[in-house]
Amino acid sequence: MRLLPFLLLASSLHAAKPNVLFIMADDFRPEIGSYGSTALTPNLDKLAARSVQFDRAYCQQAVCNPSRSSLLTGLRPDTLRLWNNGTHFRELNPDVTTLPLWFKDHGYTTRCVGKIFHNWHTAEKGDRRSWSADEFLHYANHGDDKPQISGELPPNSAMLSTRIYGATTICERCDVPDEAYYDGRVAAEARRVMQEVKDEPFFLAVGFWKPHAPFNAPKKYWDMYDRAKLPPLNGARPEGAPEIAFHQSTEILGPAAKQTPVSPEQAAEMRHGYFANISYMDAQIGKVIDALNKSGAADNTIIVFFADHGYHVGEHGLWGKTSDFEFDAHVPLLISDLRPENRGKRTRALAELVDLFPTLVDLCELPKPPKLDGVSLVPVLKDTAKTVKEAAFTQHPRPAYYDREPSKQPKVMGYSIRTDQVRYTEWRDWMTKEVTAREFYLTERDPAELKNHAGEVQHSGLQSEAEKLLNERFPR
Repeated sequence: MRLLPFLLLASSLHAAKPNVLFIMADDFRPEIGSYGSTALTPNLDKLAARSVQFDRAYCQQAVCNPSRSSLLTGLRPDTLRLWNNGTHFRELNPDVTTLPLWFKDHGYTTRCVGKIFHNWHTAEKGDRRSWSADEFLHYANHGDDKPQISGELPPNSAMLSTRIYGATTICERCDVPDEAYYDGRVAAEARRVMQEVKDEPFFLAVGFWKPHAPFNAPKKYWDMYDRAKLPPLNGARPEGAPEIAFHQSTEILGPAAKQTPVSPEQAAEMRHGYFANISYMDAQIGKVIDALNKSGAADNTIIVFFADHGYHVGEHGLWGKTSDFEFDAHVPLLISDLRPENRGKRTRALAELVDLFPTLVDLCELPKPPKLDGVSLVPVLKDTAKTVKEAAFTQHPRPAYYDREPSKQPKVMGYSIRTDQVRYTEWRDWMTKEVTAREFYLTERDPAELKNHAGEVQHSGLQSEAEKLLNERFPR
């Protein structure tokens, strides 16, 4: 009987440890109603109403593997020495810890449903050591996400339309259930896993494959939008921007040698498809959060939602990612912690995805891992008027996919800084570190970044300040 008080105390402490529901989207700029978008996102809007919304959060590199490796280790791409999709982060950093591994090592059950680390095309290339059980639907090719009903393709009558650009089917409207595609199956499995882990401290990572191309959401999500009423496309390049700032959009348009100009009708269709994918993903997020609410664990669960990076759907003449522009660097970030006073608040504090690791460690009161590059956002969660950093940093190499080139290394690296008012980018020769081109955008005044003001005398003070901060972070 003497052991009873101790056992009760131990049980109470065990139950009090906060859970984490860690939800990630792919290729998703902040097209959420709560951010002012016309996208139809009722479930994310509900989550925003119970969260602190970071209006100015940024990825560290706008492509999948470097971004995810960075945020999941709390280390910048330069620290990891990883700037491409072809190198697993453990090839260069075999002993690095990860966010889920840190939670696992400190008493949590960690589970992965969907795309969290990069979607390597074999099961062995995940990161099994980070998880308490095997990962689910974590590896595949986006282009292989074909509609499946009971393991078979739907009848031809269900295939309403397809559109092929380059060699890839980009747009597809098919009258099928949500579970016919990856994200519907991810949501279903996440709900099942929730029931498995709800009675123990858990870190449940749910990675949705959308709104990444192909734009193939089930028909009902296409039907939610009137294409003629979607925001009009301004495809203009920024005045005075250097050629190196752009890329060939091969992910969407196919090899450059085979590309043909995108017609206004094709552009409108792809933009429609991107919004349909967003609403499809939003519906799946709603199912997962509903399962959490029904599990009995919601009152003790921190929810984090974000995207690995942003995206262009025709702006600046670009399709896809791999740039340093605001469209690619800017991401949504919602953090719903356990303080009711934080519900529905917004902050303009600058944040980076590399900050997620230290933030979640702080919120769950775990020991702090050494040498993380990010900083905790908890001071901002406590007071949304506070800031914890002067700037956010994004970078990208040229060629954009340099590991596919004979040299297997970058020729130039674009280092970009976003301050309270501006974005400044230096394109540096990879070997000599010489600056070969500069960009300077008054992003707060010109969110679409349509004029490069680099070198203009009237803005020299702002540019010099941004240049100083950039060179403090990334010395030449």
